[in-house]
Amino acid sequence: MKNSSFVDSLNNAVEGFVYVIKTQRNMRTHFLLGILALIAGIYFNLNRIEMLFLCGTISLVLVAEMINTAMELTVDLIKDEFHPLAMIIKDVSAGAVFLAALNSLIMGYVIFARHVTFKVEDGIHTIKESPWQFTLVSLLLIVFLVIVVKVFSKKGTPFRGGMPSGHAAFAFSVWTIITLLTETGLVSVLTFIMAVIIARHRVQTRVHTFWEVLAGALLGMFTTLLVFQCLRS
Repeated sequence: MKNSSFVDSLNNAVEGFVYVIKTQRNMRTHFLLGILALIAGIYFNLNRIEMLFLCGTISLVLVAEMINTAMELTVDLIKDEFHPLAMIIKDVSAGAVFLAALNSLIMGYVIFARHVTFKVEDGIHTIKESPWQFTLVSLLLIVFLVIVVKVFSKKGTPFRGGMPSGHAAFAFSVWTIITLLTETGLVSVLTFIMAVIIARHRVQTRVHTFWEVLAGALLGMFTTLLVFQCLRS
């Protein structure tokens, strides 16, 4: 009887984890990033202590996201209509996830910093020496690529909806350009925040999905970096 009870509890726990993975976009994102972090840890041959901290950090984020989901479902079950306290409960649980994610970024930097020999500052300084025409080429190329991809995917219009998000691509391209050309870190941070706000707005208004916005952001960043690197050499 005890074995059966234990197996049932284990099945319920696994089903709960699978449910969160299937239904929560943020959980899928955290899970994917966690897998990538573990692969990076294996690649850089982290020692036991570092792997222990890495696994603990990943688990903390996933657990926080699961608790956040449970809290949201509980509030929705108890309260059918809007209530200020219900919103506060959801915000507090979401804040816990944010703190766990922020902690994971700090831990990831501390763990991987000594294993990465490439100095980002040197790369940025080299790219900063590129002429202003590279910026124009980057932005024009991004607009062209966004339109081409949308044409082939047959989703949305050239300037609204579909894969990828042109607004996110353009916003993160501008952030990348400013980061490469400016000497002030604060300007880069503020520009990044604006790019995130633009991308988030596209998701909130349901013009784009999260993955379409993410694809646009990555397209904007990597295309800009590629143009600066290729035309500079």
